[in-house]
Amino acid sequence: MKTLFIGDIHGSSVWKLIVEKEQPDHVVFMGDYFDSFDISAAEQMHNFMEIIAYKQSNPNVHAILLIGNHDLHYFTGDNGTSGFQRSMYYPIHELVEANKHHLQMAYQYKEYLCSHAGISPEWLKGCGWDGRESIVRFVNQVWKHQPDRFKFRGLDPYGDDTFQTPVWIRPRSLMKACRNHWIKKEYVQIVGHTGVHEIDIKGKATGGRYYFIDALDVHEYLVHDNENGLTLGTFEYERNAI
Repeated sequence: MKTLFIGDIHGSSVWKLIVEKEQPDHVVFMGDYFDSFDISAAEQMHNFMEIIAYKQSNPNVHAILLIGNHDLHYFTGDNGTSGFQRSMYYPIHELVEANKHHLQMAYQYKEYLCSHAGISPEWLKGCGWDGRESIVRFVNQVWKHQPDRFKFRGLDPYGDDTFQTPVWIRPRSLMKACRNHWIKKEYVQIVGHTGVHEIDIKGKATGGRYYFIDALDVHEYLVHDNENGLTLGTFEYERNAI
């Protein structure tokens, strides 16, 4: 069983190269399908629909589409995120609403807890989580019934607060929030959201409990298979090649 974890898309079609190369059984897209400074809104929307089409036309591949902060604001209308395409809000809003059933906020694969930015126990507690219900089920139910819970909160403009939401929290705050909580012992969190120069595949900086994989700009992604566990995937890419 081969599983891919692909970082923030932002309209890029490189995911096609990755899935063609790897031929996975399972793909987890970490979100942020929209907002780019060099890819047109029309291309972003087309690329998003191609991801949906990939999911629908490959029933033997279990494809998971997580929601990022650059997708959330096209649901909620909150335009505080950098790169928000105000003039394209309505067409993108209609597109994501029509495909909402393909998207989710959290996902668990084995011991790996996946969300766009990470799940803080402080945010969970603030939403009423009592520790008895599955984290993934709880987070996805909050998304279904209280989507405003995922909006940006706090004073730090970068989102570096321990109580920030699963589409906004930054790595330092995520690790601080989980430091003395059983979540850290039970789960390894895989997240995107914050760009990295390389994926710390050996877990030297995080003790192997967090993998930050917003790394498509440096041509990296994450692979898991039953024989080797987590390994680093790389690709070569010229934008006009696809």
